[in-house]
Amino acid sequence: MAGHSKWANIKHRKGRQDAKRSKIWSKCARAIIVAAKAGGGDPAMNLTLRYAIDEAKAANMPKDTISNAVKKGSGDLGGESYEPVVYEGYGPNGVAVLVETLTDNKNRTVGEVRYIFDKAGGNLGTSGSVSYMFAQKGLVVVSKDACDEEALMEVALEAGAEDVVDEGEIWQVTTEPSDFITVKEAVEGAEIAIESAELTMIPSNTVECTGKDAEKILAMMDALDDQDDVQKVHANFDIPEEELAAMGD
Repeated sequence: MAGHSKWANIKHRKGRQDAKRSKIWSKCARAIIVAAKAGGGDPAMNLTLRYAIDEAKAANMPKDTISNAVKKGSGDLGGESYEPVVYEGYGPNGVAVLVETLTDNKNRTVGEVRYIFDKAGGNLGTSGSVSYMFAQKGLVVVSKDACDEEALMEVALEAGAEDVVDEGEIWQVTTEPSDFITVKEAVEGAEIAIESAELTMIPSNTVECTGKDAEKILAMMDALDDQDDVQKVHANFDIPEEELAAMGD
């Protein structure tokens, strides 16, 4: 599964989170609103809301902003209404792409997402066209500076993690969705610093991209990530480390 979270690693390396904090907070707020509306405003009773709040905290979103988003979703404050829609398709070099959105205007969103696919030389597909290639997993990312592999494996596997994988400068811990919180809390309890933790979609296979194809897929991922209604983008591309270095990332 090497390369399945390459985009997350690239974004972290480029420092995009700090550069686009307000947009990230807006996406986090939408996720909280939708989760609270669907399952109530108590994160202890609403696991989806807990995940959304945890991601917002990881993005350094202010507590008051998080609280207001919960209240909007719970109906305590007037607010927007968003609908989750997932788009599927293929990017450059046959890369499978899964796009999660929260939108208040499906016609606008599908038009903008389709334009990004078309501009990259890809095509938007029908529901189910690529989702069968992905499985939902928990993903905990730990810098190699934070601990050694043996210590992390002991804690993570004991807590129920599936695997600990070497991904260059980081360790990636994968879990079943049901074990995600337990593993995350076990790593935190061992005082091992976590760089990121989320539920994500991991592909069953990857497509290696080099040269122009690598540049095109990164540009496409950037464009999708910048689209206001897009929450998360998953893809099965893999760009070799030496290729990334040559591209100046």
